[in-house]
Amino acid sequence: MKKWVWVSLLVIVCALAGCAKQEEKGVEKEADKPEQQEVATDEKEDASEALEDGVDEEAFQKALASFPAEVPDKIVTTSVPLTEMLHLLGITPVGVPTSTNPLPKDFEAITKIGSPMAPDLEVISSLQTGLIIGASALQSSLDQALTGMNIPTAYLPTESYDDLKLSFKVLGTYFGKEDKMNEVLQSIVAKENELETQGKGKELPSVMLVIGTSDSFMVMNEKSYLGSLVERLGADNIAQSVLKAESTYSPMNLEDIVVADPDMIFVLASGDHGANEDKFKQEIEKNSAWTQLSAYKNDKIYMLDYSTFGVTSIANVETALTTIADYFYK
Repeated sequence: MKKWVWVSLLVIVCALAGCAKQEEKGVEKEADKPEQQEVATDEKEDASEALEDGVDEEAFQKALASFPAEVPDKIVTTSVPLTEMLHLLGITPVGVPTSTNPLPKDFEAITKIGSPMAPDLEVISSLQTGLIIGASALQSSLDQALTGMNIPTAYLPTESYDDLKLSFKVLGTYFGKEDKMNEVLQSIVAKENELETQGKGKELPSVMLVIGTSDSFMVMNEKSYLGSLVERLGADNIAQSVLKAESTYSPMNLEDIVVADPDMIFVLASGDHGANEDKFKQEIEKNSAWTQLSAYKNDKIYMLDYSTFGVTSIANVETALTTIADYFYK
């Protein structure tokens, strides 16, 4: 009998010891929690920092609020840059603008609705779209053209580098394409940071940005696409700092430009869209003031590729930033 008593006591002791160990493990797990929570918090903060895209939050919320609450099945866009954004996000509109500027090849078979400024209303009506998305710069003319059609419209800015990021974020959020949106924006931000690192400690030049129109050349300030890229890289655009040009495109005054004496001149010229490179050379030859400029003497007048810099394009923005940075840093 005593033997069974001792066996029973031994079993109870072992059982209590097991419970104690389990409790100890439980306490250890609880003790680990704060550390795990800290790690999770750190990871969350890292992710948040990684998603920093430089888009103005107030402007983003305002633009997003301008869209209808219910996302329509059929949309039409009248803007080439916005068409490109929809393609990047995997959104297929039922109508796209007719333009000499390139559209995504995947969209070639999509119905063309006419020019961005004067779309064909009959075509738009036939598409039974629930939303027309256009560029803010053309809002007044489009609103006037669409009077009486009773089709919801939303407008997004597409003029500058920051405009492109803002509009892309609005479209990605509105249509629920955040993954692709963040992928593209993060790639752009990574390129920005890479170029910024390359430029640290380097003295950046003063620059003048020139665009050729059909009959003349004009100076561009920071509101232009090219100007916004130069501003992002931190160089001095004399259109702002010296010429005080308030308009995106301003007539050239060579006397003032000689006084400003930019280190570099970038010329955006295209025979298809305005004055070509030959016309710019003729412009230099007919006025000797050009030869007084440091940029001319040092052979730092550069002709830019219109396909990269002529149309605001979020798909080309990394190439555009890198090209300009190469001129600054080499």
